[in-house]
Amino acid sequence: MRRLLNAREFGLFCSLLVVGGLVNLRAAEPWSRFHGENGQGVSEDMVIPVSWTDADYTWSIDLGSRDVGSPVVSGGNIYYLLSFPEENQIGVQSVELDTGELRWTRKFVQPSHHLHKRNTLASSTPCVDDDFVFVAWSDPEHTFLKCFDHDGAPVWSRDFGKWQSQHGFGTSPVVYGDSVLLFNSQQAEQLKSGQTAGASRMICVDRKSGKTKWETGLATTRSCYGVPALYQGKGRPQLIDANTGNGMFALDPVSGEMLWSLDVFEMRCCSTPLIIGDLAIASSGSGGGGNHLVAVRIPASSGEKPEQVYRLDRGAPYVPTPVVKGNRLFLIDDKGIASCVAADSGDVIWSKRVGGNYSASPVLVGNRLLLISLDGQATVLSAADEYRRLGQFSLGGPVGATPAAVDGSLILRIGDRLVCLRGTK
Repeated sequence: MRRLLNAREFGLFCSLLVVGGLVNLRAAEPWSRFHGENGQGVSEDMVIPVSWTDADYTWSIDLGSRDVGSPVVSGGNIYYLLSFPEENQIGVQSVELDTGELRWTRKFVQPSHHLHKRNTLASSTPCVDDDFVFVAWSDPEHTFLKCFDHDGAPVWSRDFGKWQSQHGFGTSPVVYGDSVLLFNSQQAEQLKSGQTAGASRMICVDRKSGKTKWETGLATTRSCYGVPALYQGKGRPQLIDANTGNGMFALDPVSGEMLWSLDVFEMRCCSTPLIIGDLAIASSGSGGGGNHLVAVRIPASSGEKPEQVYRLDRGAPYVPTPVVKGNRLFLIDDKGIASCVAADSGDVIWSKRVGGNYSASPVLVGNRLLLISLDGQATVLSAADEYRRLGQFSLGGPVGATPAAVDGSLILRIGDRLVCLRGTK
């Protein structure tokens, strides 16, 4: 019977490969936004072991608080948000990828306010380009979008006003070209006595100045959190996102004009849409179930209408965003059912319960799918058309943030720690 390598054996094996000249080195793919480039959650520049322990981390640092905002990596440095609850502050922090040494921290006032039990004060993921770091957060009176250079110097700051939400903030900014986009989706339903409905809109600002380019009003129902995806197929580019009130919808990146919408969702949209060919894929659901994933054909011209291609009502995620590789979607739903689905048709290739409850999105590293539950159970699966579990083990603490996989390193938030695991290229 073949035995799988543990982390230490795996590291030794990789070292021998390097000495033997068998490793094909290539430039690392960036991980500059939530769920990696294009939101697809895939890293092709490394391989992870099938299990590991604390002794295998290159470094581990204590952040002082548990937050669900995910890390991003650019230019050999890591960027993330973290909270300082005892000080009523939120911070932006950067450490070196190689060493975990602190580069800088910037702190700002962050009043305590109501959150969902799975949410935290620092719940958003930064986005990074060659020049700047962009971050967003909110409290009931303010919605901030801020820009720093890579050394932590403030460049500009915007406040878009009140935020109304049942669960708290959770959306993340994204850069496309010279623009930064923020999906400012707010609550109008399920309000408590004395609360007033929010005003939902997509906000587009200039990345260098922070000046508003356009704002497009959206249906205000329930707060939704997906990062807009850019479609660059046939016809003009389209910004595509999903919410309860508009369904799947597309905006013109230059003007903000609503190009089309299709009412396909019944509940809150938390996951980020994926673009696969001419399909836009997103999901909707609730903590009580009823989740559904929908694929919509993207119109190539103004004369065409969007159409629903398929809908999955079993094994669909509510919070986690799927990963995509070729014509395969790999999903983990919130209650621990993993699935492989044909992206073009919705046909289920396999579906299997792996156990646990999930908020972090899966990542696909090489040909291995990494799933991490809320209580920190890691499951490594083969990313193939046949279900194969390679490893399952505890990380030793809760996990709500999605890992970053870049430059031969896997960056994870486990409890109040940030850790780095070296894979191999």
